[in-house]
Amino acid sequence: MASSLRLGVNVDHVATVRNARGGRHPDPLVAARLAADAGADGITAHLREDRRHIVDDDIRRLLAEIRLPLNLEMAATEAMVAIAVRGRPHAVCLVPERREERTTEGGLDVAGQQNWLAPHVGRLTDAGCRVSMFIAPERAQLEASRRIGAPVVELHTGEYCDAPDAPARARELERLQAAARIAADLGLECHAGHGISFDTVAPIARIPEVVELNIGHFLVGEAIFTGLGPAIRRMRALMDEARADRRGVA
Repeated sequence: MASSLRLGVNVDHVATVRNARGGRHPDPLVAARLAADAGADGITAHLREDRRHIVDDDIRRLLAEIRLPLNLEMAATEAMVAIAVRGRPHAVCLVPERREERTTEGGLDVAGQQNWLAPHVGRLTDAGCRVSMFIAPERAQLEASRRIGAPVVELHTGEYCDAPDAPARARELERLQAAARIAADLGLECHAGHGISFDTVAPIARIPEVVELNIGHFLVGEAIFTGLGPAIRRMRALMDEARADRRGVA
């Protein structure tokens, strides 16, 4: 088990609120600074092709002004890769993207798109970015990620977090646990994210092979009621408490 678990805070939906009215408030850069003060280990931002929340200037300012590593989520397209190569963020997470979706639905089909993805991974790696694949917890996707040279995978936790009942959630947790073990056996660094809340974080945090969680929408929503700093500090505390508990999963 890794001794600590990193928390990446996604600031996308601070930009969603800003863009609903226009102007510069609330500012994702301010959110990133608050996240750093509250115990985040990194900042995540998804630059979508339609720029529905984070925009190019947000990425420029985050790269220039925050002290935490930036994880840039993006689609695997020539245009997006070119932006990442110019900006050289610490990490790039390649995700599936469809214009009609409200948020990222499911994982990237690395196994079915190896020939398309491998050159992008190579370009990003050559630019000094640590590349991850956002994938479903499936062996085929893990093995394909390794084949194309991605050193990191991020397991999609949405099916677990959105499970309709306890038996379904238990099954999805078992899938995540098994996938994390396979990732470790393949030599891949394992992250996890999507839909994680106060109620669902502990069992994921207890998976020993997972070294980073990326959490955004829930924290921004909770910030409306408690403030962003307190929401992040509570999530950090729940993660750390669960990580220290080696007695099993809930």
